[in-house]
Amino acid sequence: MNKIKKTFSALAEIIKNPWLLNHILQENSVWEKKVAQKYNLPNGLVQIQLNELFPDFSEELNSFSFTGGGSLPTDIALLKSLCRKFENASYFEIGTWRGESVKNVADVAKDCYTLNLSRQQIINLGMPANYADAHAFFSKGLNNVTHLEGDSRTFDYAGLNKKFDVIFIDGNHHHDFVVSDTKKVFENLIHENSIIVWHDYAYSPENVRFEVMDAILDGVPQEFHSNLYHVANTMCAIFVKGNFEVKYLDKYADPNITFKLVIDSIKLPE
Repeated sequence: MNKIKKTFSALAEIIKNPWLLNHILQENSVWEKKVAQKYNLPNGLVQIQLNELFPDFSEELNSFSFTGGGSLPTDIALLKSLCRKFENASYFEIGTWRGESVKNVADVAKDCYTLNLSRQQIINLGMPANYADAHAFFSKGLNNVTHLEGDSRTFDYAGLNKKFDVIFIDGNHHHDFVVSDTKKVFENLIHENSIIVWHDYAYSPENVRFEVMDAILDGVPQEFHSNLYHVANTMCAIFVKGNFEVKYLDKYADPNITFKLVIDSIKLPE
């Protein structure tokens, strides 16, 4: 089949099944072109190394389940180490999932807040009850963790009357949600030295998720774009002030940092 026939065949399929257009528009390559055109960043954000943020970087995670839908160990270690930068750190996150991130952060932060849809809101979206029940598995009952319920787009952040040192945005990763979450965080939750982390900026440490990147750039005020980085060896983007040595990702460069892992399994009570 030549290119013209393929084109007409594809158009016919889209006419018969308009929902296919959504898949085309959500393709990572489409967002990549948008980012290149709007922000002239075809290679993603510049990268910052973990040992640039934390000299002699070393962190321990006391709970990590290696289950689906969560963070990399380096993602959570980043959050935990960032909280160590502040005395009596205050932490806020959007998107609780199993509560694995906030449980680890709670080991070093004074107080933690995590916002997620309520159980009923999750079920109302058509999700199974056992998926809803899996939320906050690790963080339930922790004295320094406050579980907030609500839609991040309509939640009353100002009503908290509180600023946070470290903020983790890990809710719905579609463009409009990330833009909304980002704007609301900047408008309501940050102080002069707050640090913001976005999860799933990348599908993997070397594969940028350009829809999320575009949303971050759309949501962060223009004057702060120079404070945005991709944290190497993680799936996270970060907003942090300071002077750092940075460079763009080179997927095929030899690693200049490696990690030592000690994995001990812990049987949880039934």
